[in-house]
Amino acid sequence: MIISSPSDGYRAVAAAGGNSPQMAEAARNLEARFIAEMLKSAGFGEQENSFSGGPAAGQFASFQRQAIADDMARNGGIGLAEHILKSMMEASNDTSVPPERG
Repeated sequence: MIISSPSDGYRAVAAAGGNSPQMAEAARNLEARFIAEMLKSAGFGEQENSFSGGPAAGQFASFQRQAIADDMARNGGIGLAEHILKSMMEASNDTSVPPERG
């Protein structure tokens, strides 16, 4: 069994997307959106009390979550982009589907 880091997975996504870098970027963006939603569900960026920054802080919390999620996805994420890209490549009948790791 081969254990690899999530950043290895993103490198594989970027390399596999060689024929279609737009697909690799779309997969990474979708992973970032997913991570942002998970951060939101976990309560990241919510005000702790009435002195935590007021109504404006709540309006900008989504921007903070998305920036953090983008950074996470760019640095390996949770491995979702690799699976998304593989599915996209299979759906488009691309022959350069990355091999299974494991």
